[in-house]
Amino acid sequence: MVVGGGAAGFFAAITCAEAMPTAEVTILEKSAQFLSKVRISGGGRCNVTHACFDAREFATRFPRGERALIGPFQRFQASDTVAWFKERGVKLKTESDGRMFPTSDSSETIIDCLVGAAKAAGVKLVAHCGVESVVKGAKSGFDLTLANGETQACDRLLLATGGCRTAAAGQLAVSLGHSLETPVPSLFTFHSVAAWLRDLAGISVESVEASVPGTRLRERGALLVTHTGLSGPVILRLSAWGARTLHDCDYKFALHLNWLPHLGAEVIAAELNARREQQPAKLVINTPIAPLPARLWERLVVTAGVEPDMRWSRLTRAAQHRLIQQLIRTETTVTGKSLNKDEFVTCGGVCLREVNFKTMESRICPGLYFAGELLDIDGITGGFNFQSAWTTGWLAGRALAGD
Repeated sequence: MVVGGGAAGFFAAITCAEAMPTAEVTILEKSAQFLSKVRISGGGRCNVTHACFDAREFATRFPRGERALIGPFQRFQASDTVAWFKERGVKLKTESDGRMFPTSDSSETIIDCLVGAAKAAGVKLVAHCGVESVVKGAKSGFDLTLANGETQACDRLLLATGGCRTAAAGQLAVSLGHSLETPVPSLFTFHSVAAWLRDLAGISVESVEASVPGTRLRERGALLVTHTGLSGPVILRLSAWGARTLHDCDYKFALHLNWLPHLGAEVIAAELNARREQQPAKLVINTPIAPLPARLWERLVVTAGVEPDMRWSRLTRAAQHRLIQQLIRTETTVTGKSLNKDEFVTCGGVCLREVNFKTMESRICPGLYFAGELLDIDGITGGFNFQSAWTTGWLAGRALAGD
């Protein structure tokens, strides 16, 4: 019995049924829809995995679970995922940032593949079927009480119920003797009350360095300004690595932004001096440094205290210093967070020391297995969390089949 009809649950069920055709494998999903997170991921395109094919390097993308995942990734990694889908008629493509998507650019392709593979392997799919409680059987196996009051029994049980948005979401694991690392959000965007910044909603910058003063949190990547604050890969990665730190400060903290991290203060100063010499009559506000968008440059210039009608020939050294500081160390106050659309990822879950990562079987309750985000594992954005689901699901599925 597999509780949870998401990526990890499906992959485990398919793997088990294909490895042991005589087994009766059932997926129980409490909602009306299977694979709902697959459907919305990557903006509806499904970021299946990431084109990093070294197990140890891949594992470094996980703020929680890095050490535990090295062994599993050596057994089933991104290249295995690519091959698995290719064998079933789904080709993946790699984008410039390493993310891998189906060539169809549609998550429905992945869903159809998984559902088709499950049905072909004889997996029974049951929706609208929540599990209220689980107890060990009198002699062996497990007895499940469903939300509708019915009971089911199984020899082996896999919990793949997804991230623990609250501790209650891990109740089944706790009832069978497991403990949870406190769940807190990961992969979220930042709110900012800075009006000048929010007025730039829609602007993106390819490479920005974001850091939180007083901590070791520092990331570099693309940044997107939204109507509520800041988003984009650099912010999502910062939120993943800082999930507990930022939770502990109630998501209220100072944030530093270096808009030109590839240059440095001295190079920027030389660039500004060149403008003074070569374009003395032009307005400072009208001559941005590439690759900064013109609107962003204008706001940074004004925020640095440079008058809108200031020409390069009249820019004082003091004003130039303020502008450089604004470019390399804009400070804004984060006042809260938002979920990354509906792609919720949690930091926290079943304690990793309580699980055997060779088989994904519980070290506390024999016959009980885990896969996916129910574990205290979470990766940065870019296909890493799905790969963790495929890998832990594959290992659990093999073990459920007795392999």
